Amino acid sequence: MRAANESGRGTRPATRGRTNCAGARAGFLRLHETFCGLIRYRANRVDGPGMLQVESTQVGAAPTARVRERPLGVEHKQPTLRTQTKPGFAIVVACYNEQEAVLETIAELRASLRTAGPYELIIVNDGSSDGTGELLTRAAATDPLLKVVHHRRNRGYGASLKSGIRQATAPLIVITDADGTYPNHRIPELLALAAENDMVVGARTSDDVVYPLLRRIPKAFLRLYTSWIAGQPIPDFNSGLRVFRRDLAEKFMHILPDGFSFTTTITLAMLTTHRRVQFVPISYAPRIGKSKIRPIRDTLLFVQLIARTGMYFAPLRVFFPIGLALFATFLVSLAYDVIVLRNLTEKTLMLLLFAVNTAMFALLADMIDKRTAN
Repeated sequence: MRAANESGRGTRPATRGRTNCAGARAGFLRLHETFCGLIRYRANRVDGPGMLQVESTQVGAAPTARVRERPLGVEHKQPTLRTQTKPGFAIVVACYNEQEAVLETIAELRASLRTAGPYELIIVNDGSSDGTGELLTRAAATDPLLKVVHHRRNRGYGASLKSGIRQATAPLIVITDADGTYPNHRIPELLALAAENDMVVGARTSDDVVYPLLRRIPKAFLRLYTSWIAGQPIPDFNSGLRVFRRDLAEKFMHILPDGFSFTTTITLAMLTTHRRVQFVPISYAPRIGKSKIRPIRDTLLFVQLIARTGMYFAPLRVFFPIGLALFATFLVSLAYDVIVLRNLTEKTLMLLLFAVNTAMFALLADMIDKRTAN
């Protein structure tokens, strides 16, 4: 018994020592876990400079933490998403062999629109055979905001404008020429008026605008004809300085021609569909370089395209003068047959049939136009 008691007394201190060691180890582990939890909590709350990072979180391992202190006097800001400002309008310039004036036009546009807000500048090189393409390429390399579109061949004034409109993302389109004829410093004024209109046209009707006689005669006839088709006076039907809505231009894109009649067609399209169009008098300077307009050929083409556009939007106004002329000719022929010949001839009957057929065709075209109008 004594030996057993002595043996028991000898073993208690060892057992108590192991128990104390295990308790100390467990306490140390709990303290370690608490410390790691505190580090994780602060790491979740702190972002950017001064963030605490824990390299090891294994239980039983010595905790090592790398702490990056936030510099004194530096306030941390939460990261924000950068939003790119959308352009309010896009300027589209069609140019063909304009090496003498294109760079000057770009500089004038930049100076005139310095305070106009964000915008797009799109220059379309329509297959120029001089140094226009090379000049534009070098200009685009030094100006990241300049967008240049190159046509491999000459496709026409209207085709160039349509290419530029397709490249634009802004809701408003501004078109002007690259030959230095239009007062580009008036563009901010036209843009301000575009807030209340679907299209604003710079009409070349100022006192200082002078046209050669060879252009004045056909231009006066075409102005009267387009005014008749549109049903209202048109001061300038083919001005190359104007502002219009991009969505409307895309709507009419399938009827807009590739040649110089682009502006005439979009003018008639806007007016005959009862869009809000305002004409603003502007000046018109002599161009720099050689003109690309051929008076006789382009005038005949204008008449053809005006008639086609009128057929599309206002067929009665196209056929009414023709039908009226045929009916008047029928009346004259009928009077001659009754008074002079005292007989009804075949030509009189044919004129009556032509007049009736034209009137019926005009009414049918107008009915189709009204039924398919948006």
